[in-house]
Amino acid sequence: MNWLEWLGYLASLIVLISLLMSSIIKLRWINLLGSAIFAVYGFSIGAFPVGFMNLCTCSINIYYLVKIYKTKEYFKILPFESSSLYYKQFLEYYKSGIEMNHSINDSDVCFFILRNMVPAGVFVASKHNDNTLKIELDFVIPEYRDFKIGKFIFENSKDFFLNKGYSKFIYQSSNDTLDEYFKKMGFKQESVNGSNYFVKSI
Repeated sequence: MNWLEWLGYLASLIVLISLLMSSIIKLRWINLLGSAIFAVYGFSIGAFPVGFMNLCTCSINIYYLVKIYKTKEYFKILPFESSSLYYKQFLEYYKSGIEMNHSINDSDVCFFILRNMVPAGVFVASKHNDNTLKIELDFVIPEYRDFKIGKFIFENSKDFFLNKGYSKFIYQSSNDTLDEYFKKMGFKQESVNGSNYFVKSI
């Protein structure tokens, strides 16, 4: 088996992996890479239909990526009460990916994050002290996990929290995935009585 055959297998694998992505942006980027390699493979072995088809696929991916990045998205905080039936259904539907041991009745801040009018995430926090909110739940549905919602909450919505008297967030470490997310959002890791916490001031 020569290197060109390995190149073809690599391209096939990358395209296959792209179809496993729940995020449309990740799908487009990975598919673009796979298609580009497939185009090189096709032209290299003289299979021009394969080369041209994948070249067209590259162009389509580039078109939609440019469109995605140029489109101004709409974000909105939508507060809800503990009696919200939609919230209960939301938790039930996504229960396999949600970690929450805190009752919403004990929470002080609860809202959905609308992204282009789609309820793309939910944020629940309780009062830790006079100016600090303890994050109990910060969940985004798989299709929108590109950190834009996190930046909207912690960077663009500062006034929402300041108007409620909160100037600091605290989150207790629970798993590596969430820990990495909060680090990306600018939280600093602290150790208190042997427990790991992440803290961010507005």
